[in-house]
Amino acid sequence: MPAITGRILIVDDDERQRAGLAAILLGDEFETQVARDGQEALERLTTFDPDVIVADLVMPRMDGFELLRYLKERGDLTPAIALTGFGSMDKALSAVHDLRAFWYLEKPVEPRAFKTLLERAIRYKRSLQKTDELKRDLSLRGVLGDMVGSSPAMQQIFSLIRQVAPTSAPVLIRGESGTGKELVAREIHKCSARGDGPFVAINSAALPEALVESELFGHERGAFTGAMERSAGCFEQAHGGTLFLDEIGEMPQSTQPKLLRVLEDLRVRRLGGKHEIAVDARILAATSQELGTHLREELYYRLSVFQIVIPPLREHKEDIPQIADVILRNLNQKYGTRVAGVTAEVLDLFHRHDWPGNVRELRNVLERASILASKGLIRLTDLPSPALGVIPGPYSGQSTGYAGAIKLQPGQPLIRLEEAYIKLTLDHVRGNRKLAAEMLGISLRTLQKRIGAIRDLAKAATPADE
Repeated sequence: MPAITGRILIVDDDERQRAGLAAILLGDEFETQVARDGQEALERLTTFDPDVIVADLVMPRMDGFELLRYLKERGDLTPAIALTGFGSMDKALSAVHDLRAFWYLEKPVEPRAFKTLLERAIRYKRSLQKTDELKRDLSLRGVLGDMVGSSPAMQQIFSLIRQVAPTSAPVLIRGESGTGKELVAREIHKCSARGDGPFVAINSAALPEALVESELFGHERGAFTGAMERSAGCFEQAHGGTLFLDEIGEMPQSTQPKLLRVLEDLRVRRLGGKHEIAVDARILAATSQELGTHLREELYYRLSVFQIVIPPLREHKEDIPQIADVILRNLNQKYGTRVAGVTAEVLDLFHRHDWPGNVRELRNVLERASILASKGLIRLTDLPSPALGVIPGPYSGQSTGYAGAIKLQPGQPLIRLEEAYIKLTLDHVRGNRKLAAEMLGISLRTLQKRIGAIRDLAKAATPADE
């Protein structure tokens, strides 16, 4: 391959070593700068953008390990070559494996090997740049990973993802149910330096309160009844990658201070354990609630260093054709169908519908319709009859099951009015408790508790009361 040139930053506390490495590159059109230690290297980086960093691992003030760790935490993808003395192979491999150095060289450095490795590192960085440019170009055309949308609202989301992904900052993703909060979290993970690491997702609303801490922090054998063996929690499973805490607002109040401590110390203790375990996981969280009393203030500020608010589908309906095309392609692969798209009448209906269930509702409608159509275009007759206002249903029409059931009269117990209103709302959304909780402005856990209280009251009621 033809020779390649670039900018090299050499970091070594030994002046002769620095000068020797720089001399190797003379006459090859490499632009080099040198630094005595990691601290001086960081100062150089404010004005010098290298293609490769060559750093000794053992230096005063800030050594090579600290420098590489600092750059990794800030999402700097500049390839680094670690220099190590004879007999320090373990340190070099640690830098490559744990801190993602490009590779290592033993001292004394052999000139030809040095140049060859530099050229490979430069080509690697430029391939990363081309990939990033391709992703940026695709996002401008309305595609970012598994996400699509050319509207200004979605372009803003893509831009925020590109900006925050390379960093290690926690991100709080907000949006209504069905808008694609987990897709955003997965795209942040893919675009980050942790993209090759694990992505672990946990839904706080789906776990019984008694099991939340065990799922998060893990447990030792015998920590509680039924703990037959040791189990690693989500933080340990996400080590080196990303932990996604979905519906964070549903996390029990008693667990939130423990979660905050782990986020600040990056150390976790399993239930029943005696020792703390260091963890390295980036935290992404999501909620479909308005953040009021559900999340402790100090935890909210820790998680919301950077926020992304996903718009509901009704606010970017111009993206529906593009989203529908992607959904249909996936459904064709899943079911072996050959659906090519939707008719103009169906698309017009889609644009008139408000989509309270957002993209998830759109997918459900298309899934049923694609099975019925099997091939060709989806027509109005393929749509589920209760959906999209074709026949008054759970989203578009007025509910009939409890219409007029609420009558405000003096002296009625509040719980009776609450019972009637909850039933009315549940009937309106066809029993979807999560959507009902959103409409009522309460958490899913609160709604479930109130339904339980209503049931208990009904059981305790006398025939005369009934």
